[in-house]
Order: sequence, then C-alpha cells, then structure tokens
Amino acid sequence: MEENAKYRQFQEAVLRVVSDPHLTHEQAMMQLSRLAESYTEGFPMPEGFLELQDELNEMSAMGEGFVPYVPRYILPDYDKLMREGCQFLRLDPPTNLREAINTLEIFYHHVPSTTHFPVFIGKLDRLLDPFIEDEAEAKVLIKDFMRFIDRTISDSFCHGDLGPEATTAGRLILEAERELQDSTPNITLLYDPDKTPDDFACLCVQAALDCAKPSFANHKMFSADLGENEYGIASCYNGLLLGGGSYTLARLLLNNIAFHSEGKEDFFQNRLPRAIDVQCAIMDAKIDFLVNKSAFFRSNFLVTEGFVHPDRFTGMFGMVGMCECVNDLLKKEGVAGRYGHDEVANALGDEIMAFIDQRVKAHHNPYCPQTGGRFLLHAQVGVDSDSQCSPGVRIAIGDEPELYDHLRHCGRYEKYFVSGAGDIFPFESTAARNPESVLDVIKGGFAAGMRYFSTYSSDSDVIRITGYLVKRSDMEKYDSGKAVQHDTVALGANSMRLRHFDDRKLRSLC
Repeated sequence: MEENAKYRQFQEAVLRVVSDPHLTHEQAMMQLSRLAESYTEGFPMPEGFLELQDELNEMSAMGEGFVPYVPRYILPDYDKLMREGCQFLRLDPPTNLREAINTLEIFYHHVPSTTHFPVFIGKLDRLLDPFIEDEAEAKVLIKDFMRFIDRTISDSFCHGDLGPEATTAGRLILEAERELQDSTPNITLLYDPDKTPDDFACLCVQAALDCAKPSFANHKMFSADLGENEYGIASCYNGLLLGGGSYTLARLLLNNIAFHSEGKEDFFQNRLPRAIDVQCAIMDAKIDFLVNKSAFFRSNFLVTEGFVHPDRFTGMFGMVGMCECVNDLLKKEGVAGRYGHDEVANALGDEIMAFIDQRVKAHHNPYCPQTGGRFLLHAQVGVDSDSQCSPGVRIAIGDEPELYDHLRHCGRYEKYFVSGAGDIFPFESTAARNPESVLDVIKGGFAAGMRYFSTYSSDSDVIRITGYLVKRSDMEKYDSGKAVQHDTVALGANSMRLRHFDDRKLRSLC
C-alpha cells in the first residue's frame, strides 16, 4: 500500500474510533493504541504471510500488530508478591487480608497484556486463604475485592483460578460471584477428583450454573503436560507456565485452507504445510522483535524483580474451523460423513491433528526453552468477526450429538492442545437441583480425555460466549446503542449475531 493511502486509511480508522458512541474513554484510548501497533511494522513480513492473512484469510496474527512491546499473555508469580512485596510499587509483604487484597489490586493495575489488562490474576484462593482469620470480615472484604476487579478490569479475558483443594477463600469467592453476577473475572477450578472434595466441586457446579463460573480444568492432564503447581489458566482457557506466559498467539483458519484446496491431497501436500510454516515464521519474527528489540524483557519491573522469567514463555500455535474443514474435504472427496457424528469424519480430524502436531513440533524456536523449543498447540475460540467457522476443534453449534458422545469426541482431540482446548455445555435450569449429576458428567468427560469443561444455565444472565463471559443484559444495552463498561460486550454481541451461540444444544439430566 502506498504511504499516502496508508496514512489516509489510518486517519479514517482514528476518526471512526473517536466518533463511536459505544466506546468509553478507556476503550477509545485502547483502540487508538492498537491502531498505532497495526500501522507500524517493526520487522519484515515473512514471505507469504500477507497473502495468507489478508487475501486468503487462511491465518491470522490475532490483532497483535507488528511492533509487539509486551507478551500477549503474562502469568506473574503472585506467590512471590505475597512473600516479598514489590520494590518498584513500594509494596511490603502483606500481613493481613485487607493488606493482601490491597496489594493485589495495586499490582493488577501494572500487569500488561495484549488487552492492556491482566489476563491472569492468580490462584485466588491460595493467595487469600492464609490471611483469613475472621470469616465474617473476610466475606465482606472478598466480595468487595471481586467487585473491584469487575469494575476496574473492563475485560472478561481476565482470569483467576481456584483449587484443586477446597478452601475457605474459595468458598467465599464462589458466594461473592453468585451474589454479584458479574462477568469479570473469568474463573477456573483446577479439578482433581483425588484432591477436590465432592461437596466443594458441587458448590462450583452450582455457581457455574448460576453465573457461568467457574469452569473446570482437568488438573491431572494439565499437571502432566506442564507440571504440578507450575501452570495457571489465563484468558479464555489457556494453560501456561506460572512466572511466564505466551509471547504471541496466531491461528490457522482450517476451514478456509480446506475451502481453497482442490481436495485432500492438495490440502495435506501443499496448502496445510505452507500455512503451518508461514504461521511459525510470523510467530518467530514477533518473538524475536519482542525479546531483542522492545524493552519489556530488559526493563519491566515484572522481569527485573523476578515476577516473570523469559525462559518460561512460549508461543501459542492456534487453529479454528476443524469441523468445517473436515466436512468440506469429505465433500470434495465424494465421501459421506459429518464431523462429530461419523467415524470417517472423525478419523480425518485425527489425521489433520496428527499432521499439524508433528509439523509444529518439528519447528524450533530458541526463546521457548521450557517447552522444549516448541510452540504449544491451542484450540482458539474464534473472534467476533468469524462466520461459518467453529471454535478450535468443536462440533458446529446446532449439530451437537448426544451428551456422552459429545464428551468422548472432545476427549479425542483435546489431548493435543497443551495451551488450551475446551467445550461448553449449557444445561436446562432444572439441573441446578442436581449438581451431583452435573459433576458426574464432568468426571466422565475428564475420564474420557477432556481438558476443559464449561457450563451455564439456560436462564443465566452471565453466559460464556466462546471462552470469555458476557452478560446478556449488557449485550442488550450495547445493541440499543448505549456504552457499556466491558469491551468484551461488543465482541460478545457481534459473535451472537454471526455465530448464534444461543442455539447451543441445551442439556438435560432427565
């Protein structure tokens, strides 16, 4: 693009932002900063990248821009903050619950990400429980703390963890979330049937049906992949190393790669390998710029004080559209079959995943030592502009099989995605009367190989869109032209229109 045309395009984009009545002041500032990142190139584009992203829509750099100055996802060591405080922020180690909460609130303000908000706020129950002395006081303080998070972190990609053990702090957080009915933070229970008591897990089920959180992570699976007590769940459902995170996330649109292929042979021999290699190349270029050119790893207090360590970061190799990809390739081969329902389709999905897994593992990046120099696969949930494209390796909405077949299908594919994969199973409102049965469903899914399970109730105001949470009432306000506090509401409202998430199959325990 000629420089003058590019500048005019930039000016037009700025004017659209500053004149948009949907945006709060903070949201406008953040969109303006993203424009600066998008129109500046800090490194040469890898060969083929612009064609695959801008012309063919076979891959996406996920809006990160081309002058990365912070890692996309950061998981600070909050335990260190509780033990030692923070010199840069002049915070002493807390000595009581009020100080612990105040310390976290101040610290969160200074944890960046691609959204400009912290995408990981720690293992909340573990951080707060040691400071609880008076439960009545703790209940008030923790509810105020959760309210503070929702009102100041205006992005529901913010994520905190609970468990696997039951704690007083964990129970009080669940109670607060059910009372507040807020969309932020996203919360996950690190669930292990050997460590998580059934009564606490059932409290989590009841909360999830009531306010769409927590979700349930297969703690044994994540621990085997990333290490016991070495990982956290951030953003949507991203499993990453504590004290590190992910430099970047890019994604393949498998549906479009299949659409542009002449058939299965062209897909495997030409289209797919080319897209994988180009995506690895753009991730390499971003990581190299972030590590060697931008200032974060040289000067940010999170690094200099040891809250994060460069060797604990990796890259997330994402993908979407497996369902549509498989169905399109079968159609071109003249083979009957439907992803999620027929073995011929599911076997082709296996073949595609094995190919991607092997080729990505063969690629080496020197700045990802803790993951063996390899990028981690990620079943990306999509973006608000996606259409005719299912998240990750999920079955298309409206075509879901019976519950237990669906759980087994999830388990078949989620093993590949160390940095995150999951599915969503909304239940009819009557399920709230029988949380033990919902817990049995989760146990069965994890036994079948599922990595991550999310749910909510048919009458919930807070619902899960893909991997993040939004309130139905906020989307109604946004659609009526009103500004809303959380920027993820716009993503949710657009996604609901294009991808019809309200058409998910409602599950019944009858």
